[in-house]
Amino acid sequence: MKTATLYEQWSSLKETQPQLRILDAANQLGVSEGEIVASRVGIDTIKLLPEWGLLMPAIESFGQIMALTRNEYCVHERKGAYIDTAIGEDNKVGLIVSPDIDLRFLMSNWGSVFAVVDKVPEKIVKDGILRSIQIFDKQGVAVHKVYLIEGSNIEAWTPFIDRFKDPEQSQTLQLEPKPLSEPTIADQQLDVEAFRKSWAELKDTHHFVPMLKDYKLGRVQALKLIGKEWAESLAIDLLPEVFEKASKLKQKIMVFVGNDNCVQIHTGLVENLKWVNGWFNVLDPLFDLHLKMEGVAELWRVRRPTTEGIVTSIEAYDASGSIILQLFGPRRPGIPERKGWRELAESFPSLEDK
Repeated sequence: MKTATLYEQWSSLKETQPQLRILDAANQLGVSEGEIVASRVGIDTIKLLPEWGLLMPAIESFGQIMALTRNEYCVHERKGAYIDTAIGEDNKVGLIVSPDIDLRFLMSNWGSVFAVVDKVPEKIVKDGILRSIQIFDKQGVAVHKVYLIEGSNIEAWTPFIDRFKDPEQSQTLQLEPKPLSEPTIADQQLDVEAFRKSWAELKDTHHFVPMLKDYKLGRVQALKLIGKEWAESLAIDLLPEVFEKASKLKQKIMVFVGNDNCVQIHTGLVENLKWVNGWFNVLDPLFDLHLKMEGVAELWRVRRPTTEGIVTSIEAYDASGSIILQLFGPRRPGIPERKGWRELAESFPSLEDK
């Protein structure tokens, strides 16, 4: 008896569960999302060459797009255009900084990239064809996706494919083991006073992660050890309230969502807020956020000193200690944190104060 191919298994799942997300389908089938996409090669998908230094800037040719970056519990979708895409010479890091598309690429573990065509209702795209460029890491986990939308330069699609098409159109994705995480030390091994001194002497928010590496600390571990002056645990159910209060006050915020390989940022208002089946959503014209609240295990208010004063954030973590999202006030280098954001972030009681 013939064993069903992965593509056939995925197609069967789609028929019985039309609303099933491809990530959930991958989990059900015991494979990575990237493997499902690779199984579509030669059907409705084309494997591209992972020439990141050329491919990422070439996305600019599409004009207006929707950029999507997610982790297990949160999806961040932002409309705009890739502008001045900068990729490091070693293809290890890259970034886009613009009012609409704001991205940080951490590319050491990027693995594969595909051009995908999906048939969708014409209310989503006029011609019923949804075109996307989808990037996966070396474990087959989604890194970042770019969707063509109404207003995109569709004429750039075929030249883009022709330029980057991989001569070998394999339906099998070669995966690698996940890189080992850097080991952390036990709490009792930490020189707490030295750590608190280092935190208090931070000059830039970008120095935070290197500091944690120096002390061999995980993020949540550090927040628990640093003390109330710098980090306070909040009730998880306050997270939607942060968005609701920002919306009510017309307070612009920065919403960071990412994974190990890419971080995507929205800066602006959040206005149309809606709950759907346990997901908390922002559904605005240029920005959509989909947050699975059951995945949030911890919520923290964090204060980091900089040369421009304290920078305050609200941060959500899952049960493994991985960051789900971060909220900041809009700011640029050299400019202090906005008073309105700080007052909003500080308005919620910590768990200790309840």
